[in-house]
Amino acid sequence: MSSGNNKLNHVGIIMDGNRRWAKKHLLSSFDGHKQGVENFKEIARYSNKIGIKNLTVYAFSTENWRRTQEEVNYLLNLFEKYLTGVLEEFDIENVKIRFIGDMSKFSQKIQDLILQIEQKSCQNTGMILNIAVNYGSREEICSAIKKISSQEFNNNITEKEISNNILSPDLDLVIRTGGEKRLSNFMLWQSAYAELYFTDILWPDFTVHDLEDALKDYSKRTRKFGGD
Repeated sequence: MSSGNNKLNHVGIIMDGNRRWAKKHLLSSFDGHKQGVENFKEIARYSNKIGIKNLTVYAFSTENWRRTQEEVNYLLNLFEKYLTGVLEEFDIENVKIRFIGDMSKFSQKIQDLILQIEQKSCQNTGMILNIAVNYGSREEICSAIKKISSQEFNNNITEKEISNNILSPDLDLVIRTGGEKRLSNFMLWQSAYAELYFTDILWPDFTVHDLEDALKDYSKRTRKFGGD
């Protein structure tokens, strides 16, 4: 897909604002997370429909484990229900689903569901949907370097080699909802020359029309990739 004169291959979304949305509507934080998942489904379907080739969403960061045990347990339960629903219905419109991050901290049931979904969707030819869970970009970069360093006779680590050992391609556009203006350890390597789009809209209120606004804004940018 192209947006204006700018090629658009990979969009990343930092889905922020679930808890503040819940507070605004006098609901529990759990209700906010549930609504956030429903909105994620809608945005993912629409992104596939309009021809975005790669979409990466920041679903659960390595820092999220610091939240209260009650909230972490709820998030894990919600994640498990989402995975089960994907397998039961598997109405993902030809989307190829991949999970990025350290899966080892999740229960065996969640790990098995993740594996089944990746295997079941691996032949799909539509949009690639990367779901970042227990993900941190610094850890991802460290893992790539360790992998390269372990290769025999490899004394020359290049940018190309690191990129080849990171699963997702460079980002063209990073969208962050919820009003914060930072990347929060999200795809630091891939976003080196990405355009950034920040909005005050809380994630559960972020509609397909808001996504279109972000894409239109992107189409007007002049990308220089470090040039003058």
